[in-house]
Amino acid sequence: MKYRYYTCDVFTERRFGGNPLAVLPKADGLSDHQMQQIAREFNFSESTFVFPAKAHTRHVRIFTPAAEIPFAGHPNVGTAFVLAAAGEFGEIKPSLTVTFEEEAGLVSVAIRAEQGKIVSCELAAPQSLSLGKTVPAELVAAAVSLNREDIVTDTHHPQICSVGLPFVFTELRDRAALERTRINMSGFDALRDLGVNPQLHLYTRVSDGFDIRARMFAPLSGVPEDPATGSASCALAGLLAHYKEKPSGSFAWRIAQGVEMGRPSTLLARAEKADGTVHATWVGGSSVMVSEGFIQVD
Repeated sequence: MKYRYYTCDVFTERRFGGNPLAVLPKADGLSDHQMQQIAREFNFSESTFVFPAKAHTRHVRIFTPAAEIPFAGHPNVGTAFVLAAAGEFGEIKPSLTVTFEEEAGLVSVAIRAEQGKIVSCELAAPQSLSLGKTVPAELVAAAVSLNREDIVTDTHHPQICSVGLPFVFTELRDRAALERTRINMSGFDALRDLGVNPQLHLYTRVSDGFDIRARMFAPLSGVPEDPATGSASCALAGLLAHYKEKPSGSFAWRIAQGVEMGRPSTLLARAEKADGTVHATWVGGSSVMVSEGFIQVD
């Protein structure tokens, strides 16, 4: 059998930037094993498989080259973009919100169009911010070939946070430290042995047209480095809003990622906080179509 696919680049306005994604808009009939094989064949950070939904717009399943995951950012933004660009939702003027059923919960995506062209998609995270345990800074530094002094703990120690998919968030002292990071597999193994899901999101604060520059490493999940991580950007927005002194407010960050990989990405993340509690997070951006075709499946 053959299945139509599309590929797009997410969180960019320029083709061959951002984070590539493969989308199979009609995946009925594929087994779990076949979907995993297809994701491994594309070998992107994630690939998505779209099915009819029980009560909402679509049911979406997300696979890395190594495993299925319950939620991710750029797959939702990119899947909404692909389906809208392919005419699956009819004419969009000027906006439409769709809802995807996923393992982590319901993910709503607001699609915005101008002059018949899809210009942006923004997802709302399916879960509220959850703050997990902290991780020794020395172990994080070892996993990414840095010194302990490169890690900043003024706002928070390396900490596990999630809005549907957990990451270890670590602030670095400057962009130079961010650029020096390199995977040390024994360090990732040590984190895993401690019971930590070693998906490391590193960030530093800047004022160069962006508010934050970031990198994300998850080699044990089949993603050595990710060019743009929407789910992590959502959680980071929630984490930073949580530590803001203001008990209530709307907060937003312009995040650069993927620069060191030659795939520059721009993620727009925001959070809402009321009475000391972060109650919602979002991330959005632009996407561009790259290719379409058919993949043969035995």
